[in-house]
Amino acid sequence: MGETFYLFSNGDIKRRDNNLEYCTDSGINKNLKIETLDEIFLFGEANLNTKALNFMSQNNVSMHVFNYYGFYSGSFFPRDKIGSGFILVNQVEHYNHGDRRLIIAKKIIDAASHNIYRNLRYYNSRDVDLSDEMNQIEFLRRGINNVADVHELMGVEGNIRKIYYSTWNKIIKQNIDFDKRVKNPPDNMINSLISFLNSMIYSVALSEIYKTNLSPYISYLHEPGTRRFSLSLDITEIFKPLIVDRMIFSILNKNQITNKDFEKESNFVYLNDKGRKKIVKEFDDRINKTVKHKDLKRNVSYRYLIRVECYKLIKHITGEKEYEGFKIWW
Repeated sequence: MGETFYLFSNGDIKRRDNNLEYCTDSGINKNLKIETLDEIFLFGEANLNTKALNFMSQNNVSMHVFNYYGFYSGSFFPRDKIGSGFILVNQVEHYNHGDRRLIIAKKIIDAASHNIYRNLRYYNSRDVDLSDEMNQIEFLRRGINNVADVHELMGVEGNIRKIYYSTWNKIIKQNIDFDKRVKNPPDNMINSLISFLNSMIYSVALSEIYKTNLSPYISYLHEPGTRRFSLSLDITEIFKPLIVDRMIFSILNKNQITNKDFEKESNFVYLNDKGRKKIVKEFDDRINKTVKHKDLKRNVSYRYLIRVECYKLIKHITGEKEYEGFKIWW
């Protein structure tokens, strides 16, 4: 597993002999060892030329770019070196056949809603009573297999998330006054955290998809679009409760992040530089956290669990083994 670099300062990305170098405007040079480098998350404004991009491509280094406000802008990926026509054909066929697509989409929502339920079970206690919401979600989960199409399935998912988000004011000890999910633009601290961390995990999933034979453009739960890697949205739906939501609960309950870590403009709220660096550090620690895998019989990182999900999907669409979405077991 290669290293991930998070670059915040403004500067230049250059090829220097057989390495990449990040020269900041403040005169600090960071040596990015190409032989260990896997991906770059770029939050500052950087200048780079085709020489640097070609060098990154030759060494299979990806880069994810975020704008001034911390919103995801796009990604650079090296030329596709492991693409498989056989897998692509099967991936498309499973999208084109409505019944096959619906099977995969149901598995995704079944796993995602299970992980949501496990979060509520984890925080349910004598001090925080979440039993009513857990019962409501369990009731909705029982109806997943009965939906007729993806549109109806997304409706069930929306209702589950609405109930789930209603518990956050109970779970989080800070006074967050969180009413509903608002994305574009995020209107408060919680929505800003969700949007930022969703972009982070979306980018990680893209990198893991790239390391397999799957196309990031063909998805099953979310409708493929002309301007997004929609398979990443499918995959991250499963892992957001474990990686994003639990991280938000933890950092807020420990007061690692407060209102002081945010800036507010006319109609939206975003993380300031200090807050962004704290969040990225915590996210990197969490994505590299390990757990003993039940099937692999070894410790794997949360990041690698995402890649395993891609491999399971490949086995499903090629007829090797029926897909079952990742479910928290601990």
